[in-house]
Amino acid sequence: MLSVPLPFLAGLVFALTLYRSLKGVELPGTRRYFYAFLVLYAFQGVGVGLRFGYGVDGLVPFLPITASIMPPLAFLAFRGLTAKPLEQPWLHAVVPCVVAVAVGFFRDLVDPLLLVIFFGYGVALYRQTVSGGDDLMAEASLQRVRPALRAARLTAGLMLFFAVSDAALAVYTNIYGARDVPLAVTIMNLAAMAAVIVYYFSPDFSSAKPTAASPSVEPTEEDKISLSRIEAALEEGELYKSENLSLAKLSRKARLPAREVSAAINRVTGLNVSQFVNDRRIAEACRLLRETERTVIQVMLDVGFSTKSNFNREFRRVTGMSPKQWRAEARAAQDGGAIKTRP
Repeated sequence: MLSVPLPFLAGLVFALTLYRSLKGVELPGTRRYFYAFLVLYAFQGVGVGLRFGYGVDGLVPFLPITASIMPPLAFLAFRGLTAKPLEQPWLHAVVPCVVAVAVGFFRDLVDPLLLVIFFGYGVALYRQTVSGGDDLMAEASLQRVRPALRAARLTAGLMLFFAVSDAALAVYTNIYGARDVPLAVTIMNLAAMAAVIVYYFSPDFSSAKPTAASPSVEPTEEDKISLSRIEAALEEGELYKSENLSLAKLSRKARLPAREVSAAINRVTGLNVSQFVNDRRIAEACRLLRETERTVIQVMLDVGFSTKSNFNREFRRVTGMSPKQWRAEARAAQDGGAIKTRP
């Protein structure tokens, strides 16, 4: 009876992590890339496990080709979440075609090609995550921008890891032979699994932002006009309450480029887009807490938050206290005012 190959488990762990990180993120036009990448990653793990764990040599010609498909798929999937998706994505199909030709006619070029492909796409994807600006993950809902960004960085990191480790393994095999390759593959996949688990459960310190900031650039009259259009767009149909509101949706509603929306908000208010929208949500939450008997959870859902932790964090950022504390103080102030005005 065959045991489950460790590379498959590593692929499964990564696939589940990526899926959970992107849960709730709308992927317009790119969902097929994500699904294809996840499925291919898992089956690549099975193939590697069968090849090195059970000696299924018939997979040797196919593994380099399928491996070369994954970096372009990952890059296209995450690029589709930006404000400006890549044009002519079909050009990336050239990559596996080149590897297929090398497998058939220039076998010595396969390993160097895979090194260049994984390293090149890994660097490109990582640079995409640090290019700055709120429009980086414009198609992701404002509440899922950070998880989507972390998922992209995790994917980029794994690409770079496998590029370096596979290159080292190829050099070792050429010098010392293939006897220790299964052990090396096991260590690589254990390291990848550990990295994925640690990264997924580690706190996201990069998401911590100051509670208030001064605009980094003096706002112009055009910025103020743009902000008025943005505020009007948020109020129209109570768009700010939409749980899946993204920068892309807001920019389309305001009929402004995504980069202009984020720049105008930052220059006029000193906030990023997520904070700006959440300020409006918290203002409405305060009204509901003061004027209605709805529970905190009901209020949280009514104003567009999907998780209690995010709601409490943003509520405390804006008001300096928890929702329950704020409601108690607001009710006490109301009662005191009523007593004072009573004849």
